[in-house]
Amino acid sequence: MKPIILLVEDDAVLRGGLKELFLREGYEVWEAASAREARQKQGENAALTVLDVGLPDGDGVSLCREWRSQGIRQPILFLTARDEEFDVVRALDSGGDDYVTKPFRMQELLSRIRVLLRPARQEGAAARGGYLTDTARMQILKDGAALPLTQTEYKIMALLLGSPGVIPRERLLEILWDDGGKFVDDNTLSVHMSRLRDKVGADAIKTVRGVGYQWCSTR
Repeated sequence: MKPIILLVEDDAVLRGGLKELFLREGYEVWEAASAREARQKQGENAALTVLDVGLPDGDGVSLCREWRSQGIRQPILFLTARDEEFDVVRALDSGGDDYVTKPFRMQELLSRIRVLLRPARQEGAAARGGYLTDTARMQILKDGAALPLTQTEYKIMALLLGSPGVIPRERLLEILWDDGGKFVDDNTLSVHMSRLRDKVGADAIKTVRGVGYQWCSTR
């Protein structure tokens, strides 16, 4: 069965080009040109949503937040013409898993999609300082309660909890993004780390300058 991509983009020319690209790559595509159409077509069968931030009848960020509050957990990749850090943080904070800034290279977009659809590596369950990796449900538990993490944040946390030492930045890029991080700008990983620290505490993740990151919380 072909993975289904819900493509939410109001620009008809861009939407048509992306649909053709996705079909050529072996995906099935559901199209939506507005937030209203996206709500009608959203469902459990879609494997991933490619979501434009600016829509004629709403805001993609608000739509993502709405879906997350309803318990919809499928990966969401934002398309945005805004590259200011504030806008990127809003998108990720609403529950988005990743973002690509327009204009983008098609191979970059396909690379991000491949990774979001790729199953998380089974690093093995890890328990440290009240945190537990639930690999079956792809959740991180804190004192028995699931943290509200995106799929990307879950992958980062699973790696951090499962490693006693420093995880090189290059390894994170290789595992979390396709093509060894070839299509990831320098700021992307930092933004994800910032959002993750907001959820687990600023002191829980140590930045080892020039090397990578290390889990250091014992609480």
